[in-house]
Amino acid sequence: MQHSSDPATTPAPSSSAAGTDRVTVSAGARLHVGFQNLSLARERLYGGIGIGLAEPRVTVVATRATDVVADDPLVRRYASRAVDILGVPGVSLTVDEQLPRHVGLGSGTQLALSILAATARVHDHDHDPDHDHDHDPQIRSRAPAMGRGGRSGVGVATFENGGFVVDAGHPTNRFTTAPPAEGDWTVPPVVARHDLPDDWRFLVVVPDAEPGRSGEDEDASMRAVVERADPAIADELAGVVTRKLLPAAAAGRLEAFGEAVREIGHKNGAWYADAQGGVFRPPAGELVEELEGCPVLSGVGQSSWGPVVYGVTDREHADEAVTAAENALADRELDGAVMLSRAAPSGAGARIRVG
Repeated sequence: MQHSSDPATTPAPSSSAAGTDRVTVSAGARLHVGFQNLSLARERLYGGIGIGLAEPRVTVVATRATDVVADDPLVRRYASRAVDILGVPGVSLTVDEQLPRHVGLGSGTQLALSILAATARVHDHDHDPDHDHDHDPQIRSRAPAMGRGGRSGVGVATFENGGFVVDAGHPTNRFTTAPPAEGDWTVPPVVARHDLPDDWRFLVVVPDAEPGRSGEDEDASMRAVVERADPAIADELAGVVTRKLLPAAAAGRLEAFGEAVREIGHKNGAWYADAQGGVFRPPAGELVEELEGCPVLSGVGQSSWGPVVYGVTDREHADEAVTAAENALADRELDGAVMLSRAAPSGAGARIRVG
């Protein structure tokens, strides 16, 4: 079992120097609380709700090359897309830090966009040295060509600027039970974003369990969910988001925020129950049930398809929350990692270091 200490969140320094041969891009994980709507009977579909974390992170190092060079097949595939999108000759990539894949932390989007940003910057593509940014200004518009943002826009938004994010979803008339052809979408716009208080801590529990759904398996599961989704749940969620979640986030009220997050997770779980074997998938459901009884934790839920389980506490009670999570794993004879993180604040989405 691993337990990481509470990380600092000061962004790494950036440079606007042109002509560099080496660029490092680092992006934090994200938690996906749920969607606002999965019914084709409502005007907008999906509408992601999530939180960008300062830790754990993926870190990609790029150097100029005349071909695509990468040891990892997935990294190589994303790099080939990035090279084609940007019209550059090639890139050589190494991954210094890796997010665990398909566990609910947004590893695919953060890796893909980190590779895209690193490839763009190492070739000085679209870079204006008089208006330096910590991320390529066209990441959002290029994300669909990287295969990202087709449902939730949370991962793209947190890559850009961290924080707590709610996106607008996609127009339902663009979707049937199957999504548009790959890349034939725009990333949903952000309709609300807030920095969360600096003393909040997000507990992240990663049990050693079967990975969550991805790729064609995820597409098939989502189609099945959308075909059966009860639109009344979306109407209930609208009230939770507007009357509970957003006011709590804006005011920095931890207990109210956590209660709204918990309610959203359970209502989303009602949509997914048939597809994942319960409101939360095994073994996440057992961990959620136990951690909901922990007095220092609120907002306990499952991120995306899991198996990651999360909750929110404050700095004063963080150690107690970690102990509760470790005990919950031990009680079920599960190995896994227990981590703490702040929400990534403004300006601490993806960090780019040049040189």
